[in-house]
Amino acid sequence: MTQPSFETHEVFNQSPPFEDVNLLKADRPLMDAVRANGGADAEQELIAFGALWGSADMAEQGRLANENTPKLRSFDAKGFRRDVVEFHPAYHQMMARSIEAGLHNSTWTAQGKPAGGSSEVVRAAKFYIASQVESGHLCPITMTRASVAALASQPELLARTMPVIGTRNYDPAFAPWWGKRGMTLGMGMTEKQGGTDVRANMTTAERTSDGYRITGHKWFMSAPMCDAFLVLAQAEGGLTCFFLPRFAPDGSVNALRFQRLKDKLGNRSNASSEVEFAGAYAERVGDEGRGISTIIQMVQLTRQDCAISSAGLMRSGLAHALHHARHRSVFQKHLADQPLMQSVLADMALHVEATVALVMRLCRAFDRALGDPSEAAYMRLLTPAIKYWVCKGAPPFLYEAMECLGGNGYVEDGILARHFRESPVNAIWEGSGNVMCLDVLRALSREAEAATAVLKILAEETRGLPGAADAVASVSQAFRRGDSERVARLAVEKLALLAAVAALNAVTPAHAELFAATRLANVHPSMYGAVDLDPAAIRALLERALP
Repeated sequence: MTQPSFETHEVFNQSPPFEDVNLLKADRPLMDAVRANGGADAEQELIAFGALWGSADMAEQGRLANENTPKLRSFDAKGFRRDVVEFHPAYHQMMARSIEAGLHNSTWTAQGKPAGGSSEVVRAAKFYIASQVESGHLCPITMTRASVAALASQPELLARTMPVIGTRNYDPAFAPWWGKRGMTLGMGMTEKQGGTDVRANMTTAERTSDGYRITGHKWFMSAPMCDAFLVLAQAEGGLTCFFLPRFAPDGSVNALRFQRLKDKLGNRSNASSEVEFAGAYAERVGDEGRGISTIIQMVQLTRQDCAISSAGLMRSGLAHALHHARHRSVFQKHLADQPLMQSVLADMALHVEATVALVMRLCRAFDRALGDPSEAAYMRLLTPAIKYWVCKGAPPFLYEAMECLGGNGYVEDGILARHFRESPVNAIWEGSGNVMCLDVLRALSREAEAATAVLKILAEETRGLPGAADAVASVSQAFRRGDSERVARLAVEKLALLAAVAALNAVTPAHAELFAATRLANVHPSMYGAVDLDPAAIRALLERALP
């Protein structure tokens, strides 16, 4: 390949683009974690997905979708209210490919029941790969998938919508959902005065002869071009969940008034909006007064996806850093051959390997929860703990990955600046860190026996590993304290680390021992690479990370 030249110099000693790479085959920890958690039969399907999403074309579409952000068009040329959001064609391309692969519906049967088998693990592997290329478009994808769990509270409505949700056709037309080839769903929960405290919501729902009329606002409503939304509003019987479509039953545009699109730090390809409802038509989902318990079925799944997406972002950061280090020479040696850089990259690789093992183990629990009480308990207790640890760890990890590329990592020409800006959203969305810790405490108080059983299983699965026994004792003691909320972050982080060691031990025992030694037996330093790994372990970690 001929290197470009300029009037004063030739360009050399730069890493080639990290593209046209199969994002599954280049990721041994992912492949092994999928196999260990029941997804081996889908390997060829995942290899094909990894080849497509690792292509130069998909990387370019991801760049275009983020550089050409959505635009709100409140009125048409004649002054009629429309409230539509326009996206660049690249965004539609990303949506089409994700929906074609079933990221929005493959964990459900045609009737909206859990598909079982290894559907959660297989879908998670795809979601993890797609996150490495473009994360913003996955917001409506994950909400569409998760909405089915809430719609199950209203079987007649689920029966009407599932045939449209259940297709693998992306249909971006602004038209009534019942006449489309496929549909997407969004969610609106928070209001200006309440935020996380949705019980403070003031939006009202008035019962009418054909449904309800919603009046009020939402301060954050993600993916406003979805065909329908699940929203919370105060009905006569209390806070209730509603299905609010873009079009009323008579085919007229429903009374959603988008005020503006949020100007976000990251997540730029995806639109998030402020909206007012001016007597908008809606249908009830679940019983009046049961809005939180209805929509929490959806939130549990979106939290799962937050963890998967953050893990994918970290994986991409590691892959780009390692790829660059293997091609960049400094002081007569490749960066990847410099002992200090090797320590940094190997420590990062160890973190990602534990993370992907953990999120795949969580997805296995989602697959098996219906038929196995211990897996159901694992899912309930550890979903918020895993979201907390994985999502909050992504921003510092991606900063370290950027630094491995030096100035090349800091500019917008590469993908790592985008990943860094994207990384905080998963920790904030669907419950911030403190909310996740409170949810763990709530699970412990409501199902103490089941939670204790989960901790006993983790103790057994980590038996003999460095620091594991002390971690189990520490977590147990912290959660029994009268002031457990005060130390909840410490306990939840240690619980997640313990679960990560257990998950990794089922995939790569030698690396589980390293992870336990550096994270449980000792407090991991605040900087990656500030650990003492022997050369053989470093070589093994880096070879597995990117063969």
